[in-house]
Amino acid sequence: MRRAKTWMVSLAFAAALALMPRASLADQDGVSFWIPGFFGSLAAVPLQPGPSLVSMYYHTSVNAGAQVARAKEITIKEISGVVSGSIRASLDADADIGMAIPQYTFKTPVLGGQATIGAIVAYGRTNTSINSVLSAGLLIQPFAIPGTDTIVGPFGLSRTRFNTIGDSVTGFADLVPQFVLRWNAGVHNYMAYVTGDIPIGAYDPARLSNLGLGHWVVDAGLGYTYFNPQTGHEFSTVGGFTYNFVDPYTQYQSGVDFHLDWAASQFVTKQFQIGLVGYLYQQASCDSGSGDQVGCFESRVAGIGAQIGYIIPMGSLQGYVNFKGYKEFESEHRPEGWNVWLTFVLSPAPPSGGSPTMASTPARHMYTK
Repeated sequence: MRRAKTWMVSLAFAAALALMPRASLADQDGVSFWIPGFFGSLAAVPLQPGPSLVSMYYHTSVNAGAQVARAKEITIKEISGVVSGSIRASLDADADIGMAIPQYTFKTPVLGGQATIGAIVAYGRTNTSINSVLSAGLLIQPFAIPGTDTIVGPFGLSRTRFNTIGDSVTGFADLVPQFVLRWNAGVHNYMAYVTGDIPIGAYDPARLSNLGLGHWVVDAGLGYTYFNPQTGHEFSTVGGFTYNFVDPYTQYQSGVDFHLDWAASQFVTKQFQIGLVGYLYQQASCDSGSGDQVGCFESRVAGIGAQIGYIIPMGSLQGYVNFKGYKEFESEHRPEGWNVWLTFVLSPAPPSGGSPTMASTPARHMYTK
């Protein structure tokens, strides 16, 4: 069934979305370990057993107002945590990151499901700048001129400071391992995952731009995919929680984060896919630690966008290309902007005969009419 075989690479796309890099700063700067948009279409559908390779390009461009900019300046000790007067500030940042994601899917069931292990190696560049205006006032109380009955005052004095800072960094991000279990029950698919951050990437607590976190992270969650091979209808959602350990450089501990990714798509042909994507990120508990000078600082953001995908038959291998983009809104204590993902998956083609595996079972019934 050559036509059915070409659909199998779309299932490998779940692995690509399950292993995206989390190279970023801590919540203390309004950015999380979890980059929203991490999971997407077919996230819970079992994969073709064997090794596969995911290559990705990620670009983001965001900006934020005074609260996030001030928190960032405090983090790098550009200003103190207690400032008299008012601050008008803006933060702008962009990043370009390339990823190589090797992974392996086991044929032998684990806990009745299919196990996949992998790790993300990421290299890229990020730029950040802050423009701020600090206005401070001093009230002079009324006073008498010596030797006269003349009273002067009250009157005020003001001082305005304009400040522009910025930097960039190019290098490797933190190492992000991940373990995923998937189960199939007809058109219903389920998954559980655990991932984390090993802080070995480019990080400097005194720098605006970073590709590493500087601290350890554990993240885990559950997912579901509805996938009807006869109609090509698909819907996926994955939710999870992130626990951040204390940053040993700043003594700052970000709160627990909740994140939810979703995607809905339609395979309009046996190779071409279109659909919508979205996410919701909400910090569930306050930041803390002796280095916290900005308070609770719970962050939130939502995003929505579109995706297209195309399956490429390659003989014994199969390719899959996916492009998706998001526009963010409803941000709080977090930069807001837009981002795009370009993904290419190279995976084994399913066997044309023999007993079907968990991964090939749904695809073997695709468009058999």
